[in-house]
Amino acid sequence: MADIASLFNLVAPFFGLILLGFLIGRYKRLPGEGLAWMQFFLIYVALPCLFYRLIADKPLSDLTNWRFVAVTTLATFCAFVLSFALGWRHTHGDMPQAVMQGVAGSYSNIGYMGPPLILAALGPVASAPVVLIFVFDNLLLFSLIPFLMALAGVEKRSFGATAGEVIRRVVTHPFNVATVAGVLAAFLKLELPTAIDKMTLWLSQAAAPCALFLLGVTVALQPIRQMPSELPWLVAIKLLLHPLLVWLLLSGLGDFSAPWVYAAAIMAALPPALNIFVISTQYRVGIERASACILVGTIVSTVTLTGFLWLVKTGRMPADLFH
Repeated sequence: MADIASLFNLVAPFFGLILLGFLIGRYKRLPGEGLAWMQFFLIYVALPCLFYRLIADKPLSDLTNWRFVAVTTLATFCAFVLSFALGWRHTHGDMPQAVMQGVAGSYSNIGYMGPPLILAALGPVASAPVVLIFVFDNLLLFSLIPFLMALAGVEKRSFGATAGEVIRRVVTHPFNVATVAGVLAAFLKLELPTAIDKMTLWLSQAAAPCALFLLGVTVALQPIRQMPSELPWLVAIKLLLHPLLVWLLLSGLGDFSAPWVYAAAIMAALPPALNIFVISTQYRVGIERASACILVGTIVSTVTLTGFLWLVKTGRMPADLFH
């Protein structure tokens, strides 16, 4: 019972904030345009501060574990390919829709929900794998999406123009800029002035509650008239197959420490990211499908994510499956 109470106290605040945002968004009829400022605050101010602080005090050896990066990114790519194939079949070859299904089945809530939840569950030792997964999963997906959309004819640009735009977005994305700044700070052993350090601390602490509340409000404001037939399969890939694949590959392809394996598995077990809705809105493709996937995936993850956390916290999930 103590384990169950501890897990409840760990996950309840996260899902509680999402539920609070959902209920307020559903019953308090405020203009949706006001969310733009909160999104800007999160993406350009609060979350970059969080990622900078996660990295800046880490040894560089933790941030250059390329074998770990390769294995976890491969698992995300496999989840994307399987979800894309499922979407292709259910939409009868509609490639833009299939791309969005690929994202829905592979893109975890690694920015908004991942860092605070995993650090609360595993402690500061998990911050390096969390950052590496965040950076390289984003690099993978935000490279694949525009190229596939260009191939499908949604992006009205040449291959060269699309490549240039992908590189520009990757280089200038505030999360990646913050990551590079954190790596430089770790290399130079830089300490921020006290006033700036306190500001970045406050902003980093604001990231999770604002992001989870925003997730709930955003889903509440999107009408869902019909659940896609492939939705249960996509949710199963995202919440069950993806984390199991990460665990299997890390066990089979390397000798990684327990906190790194557990951090990677829990990151993969997180519900679908709010960015799925943002991307679908940007391309005007599958907006209702994206909303449905986020809503159902978040609800189901209250059980599946809690289950993975329980397996980790009680020692029933070995860090290395084959030893």
